[in-house]
Amino acid sequence: MTEQQNNPLHGLTLQTILETLVDKLGFEKMGEEVKINCFTSDPSIKSSLKFLRKTPWAREKVEQLYLYTLKTPAKQKPKKPTEAFVWPDLTKNNPDKNS
Repeated sequence: MTEQQNNPLHGLTLQTILETLVDKLGFEKMGEEVKINCFTSDPSIKSSLKFLRKTPWAREKVEQLYLYTLKTPAKQKPKKPTEAFVWPDLTKNNPDKNS
């Protein structure tokens, strides 16, 4: 059990995650954040569960959305999971490297 103690999703079912997101955001906002048809085209909990259980990449995005939306305090929110990471330009602070 110690291997799961750092997993914030431990003990949560996919259905619980999905129902919580629907209550908090609604299918329309979820469809904007995670571009999958089960959120935008005739959405329902049942059809979304069926799709997400068969599609690991989509499930991972929904889990990331859940963590981003509900588990992180508003003042400490990281970048959205869909945003690309940009490496900082380390040469700007070191004038010797600009040559």
